[in-house]
Parts: sequence; structure tokens; C-alpha cells
Amino acid sequence: MAFENLSQRLQMGLRRLAGKGKLNENDIEEMLRDIRLSLLEADVNYKVVKKFLNNIKEQALGEKILKGLNPSQQVVKIVRDELRKTLGDEAAEVKIKQTGRTVIMAVGLQGAGKTTAVGKMALYYRKKLKKKPLLIAADIYRPAAIDQLVTIGKQIDVAVFQMGTKEKAVKIVEEGLKYAYQNDYDLVIIDTAGRLQINEELMQELKDVKEISKPDEILLTVDAMAGQDAVNVALSFHSQIDITGIILTKLDGDTRGGAALSIKEMTGIPIKLISNGEKLDTLEIFYPDRLADRILGMGDVLTLIDTVTENITEDEMEKATERMMSDSFNYNDLLKQFKMIKRMGSMSKILGFLPGMGKMKNAISQVDDKALDKIEAIIYSMTEAERKNPSLIDKDFKRRDRIAKGSGRPIQEVNRLRETLVQMKKSMKQMKNMDEKQAKSLSSQVQAGNYQNMPGMSQPKYKKGKGKNKGAFRY
Repeated sequence: MAFENLSQRLQMGLRRLAGKGKLNENDIEEMLRDIRLSLLEADVNYKVVKKFLNNIKEQALGEKILKGLNPSQQVVKIVRDELRKTLGDEAAEVKIKQTGRTVIMAVGLQGAGKTTAVGKMALYYRKKLKKKPLLIAADIYRPAAIDQLVTIGKQIDVAVFQMGTKEKAVKIVEEGLKYAYQNDYDLVIIDTAGRLQINEELMQELKDVKEISKPDEILLTVDAMAGQDAVNVALSFHSQIDITGIILTKLDGDTRGGAALSIKEMTGIPIKLISNGEKLDTLEIFYPDRLADRILGMGDVLTLIDTVTENITEDEMEKATERMMSDSFNYNDLLKQFKMIKRMGSMSKILGFLPGMGKMKNAISQVDDKALDKIEAIIYSMTEAERKNPSLIDKDFKRRDRIAKGSGRPIQEVNRLRETLVQMKKSMKQMKNMDEKQAKSLSSQVQAGNYQNMPGMSQPKYKKGKGKNKGAFRY
């Protein structure tokens, strides 16, 4: 999970202050020491660390904080605000023209995920803004770079203009732009050549491509795991071709966070897009405030809402809600819901957006992202009558045994799925009869991350086996 170590250390430092009615200078110094260590371990530039801590200290030692009500909460707010400012303060979106043609030039070193990011951008803006994208394959040096872009284009059904590796990059871009004009493509993304290191030849070619294409945006792809090195790469490119924004890739990996927390502060170049996975639909607009909340364990409900609305239509949501609230909710309905959830991404990713889930990191890390596939296999092994009428398998062990064998899953998993359906029905009944006061109480539990006492969230009860099955557990 991205920023996991940084997140844990920062939260640990802030917990030192939790519950204290008053704070003194020693309390603040101890907290700052923890934050300093967490940032340096995350490979954040030392100049950024120094400025960050000085700003927090100046505000946290103010008389209003030390003598005010809830001083620990106020300090958390100060840390959150400073974290947001360091990350870029406000979202800086890629400038896409509403009318006319937008040209984006993608640059970066080899291995940063530039070519994949080009495909992700094309898919993202086609879906979000209904654009007609064209990808220009201008990386003529890296083996199979053109083939990779063509393959990506086929996967997302986006056109790729290429002339092989024998023509010069400038010629390819020139002809590609003509092709875009003749065929009414309103978004052109140029995949330029990457290098293992920055050199004069690379920069001159990029300058020539920039001159002929006159791009609206020049986006530098940066590997989030690069740490402070990302700052030097960004400064080198920026001094030569004036970078307008950064795409931060591989945020789903074991990312320490140094690049994200250093690059805007040190270069002035905003992070505009972030990539959270290998799949081509994992590109997002970068919101500094949302990432700050995630790092501090406050969740990211807004991004979760965006993810839901992008993958599930309003009509699907209404129909699913109606079915859940009805007494006839069955395995077919459950299957549809699981399919909708799968469209949003992995379960661990979705759970990570919820407030308070920072306290359950170990549980989230153990979530089996293939669990939904296993559940689908079980449901598909039921007859149509069993899916429509769950009571058929409730008390019939032979049916459950047949379903388990047909799906290749243990009988315990079939029992667990049956229990899940029962619990969901109970929860829906409770929520149906819930008055306004109870609804507000439930909402406050969600905000506090208290899921244990919510309807349907209790753990299934197990009974210890006897005799030969003494070491086993069963429902």
C-alpha cells in the first residue's frame, strides 16, 4: 500500500498528543521528532523536511494552540494543512480544450511507465470528456516501444499513428499531427523517447518535437519509488523544455513517498495525474488534500465517491438499492453487486478509502482480492432456482455439498456466503426501520471508523469441533 510506512509513523507521532487536555513545548518537540524521522525515512528532501517542520512548530507553539480547547486536534489540523501545501495545496488539472485540438507531449526516463501512462491518459479523457484521442509513437529507440503502444491502443480501442523506427521522431510527429487534423482527432498524445539517463541528444530531440507540435501540456512521468532522485530528473527536464505538470506512477507499490512530498516544493511543477495500478483504468486526477487525508488515516471518501460514479451508473445504483431493501433479495442480486464492486478495483483499494481504516491496516493487507472470483464460482454452481430462492440451500446440506464440489471451494465458504446473505438481509431490515436519530448515529460511526458495532458488521460465530474434528471450527 502506498505511503504505508510514512502513514504509520506520522500517525504514531500525532497519537502522542491524543487525549491531552494541555500541551507543552516538550510534547510538540517529541511529535516533531517522530515526524522528522518518518519524512527522512520516506526519502523526502531534507530542505522540504526542514521547512515543513518549521512551519508546524511555529503554528503549534502559538498561545492559541497551547491554551486552547482540544489542542491535539488543532495540531493534527496544522499537520494536515502543511502536508496539503507541500503536496501542492490545490488540484492542478491537465488543460484539455473544450473545442479544437489538445496536444500533450509525454516525456520521461525509461522505466518510469511513460508509455503505459500515455495509454491511460487516452482512456481516461475519452471516458471522462468524450474526446477522440490519437497516440503518436515517437519513441524510435527503445526496443518494442512502438509495439507496446500499438498493443495498448488495441486494448483500449484508441488509434495509434506510427511510422516504424527508421524515420526521425520529428518527422513522425509532423505526419502524425497532419493525420490527426485530417481525421478529426481532438486529443493528440505524443509518446516521446525515454533514456536511461538525461543527455544532450535526448533534450535536443525533445526541443525539436516541442517546436513542431507546440503542445498545450508537457507532462513528465515520474516513478513514485524514485525518492529524491525524482527531483533532480524533474529539474533537468524543466530547465530544458519547461515541464507543465507531472504524472506520478506506481503509487500502488511499496512507495515511501519521497517523490510526491518533495517534487512540488522543490521544483514548483504541480503533480497533475497519479497512477494507482497496472491496469489501464487506474489513472486519477491528483488532489493534494485527499492524499494528505489518506496519509493521516482520515480516509478518502471523495475519491471513493468518484470511483463509484465513474464505474456504476445512477440507474444501476437505484435498482441495486431497491433490491437490497426488498424481501426478495437473492444470490442473483448479490452476484450483480459483486460485479459492480469488481469494476471499481480491488477490495483492499476500496477499503483503504474509508475513514478509520488506517487502524485496520493489517486486516486490509490480508484481504484476498480474488475473493469475489471465488464467490462468483460458488453462485454460478447453484441452479437458477437456488439463486432465486436462497431458502432452498439454507437447511439442505446435500445441496451445499454439491455447490461446494461444483465450484471447487470448501463447504465452509459456501456456508459463509449463505451467512453473508442472511446478515445483509438483517442489516437492510434494520436500516429500513431506522429513524433519523439512529441514521445520524450510524453516520457518525462511519466517520469515526467504528465498523464493529454497525449492523451486519459483526463477526460470524464459530463453534469448536469435537472428537476427530477437535482442532477445527465450524458454523
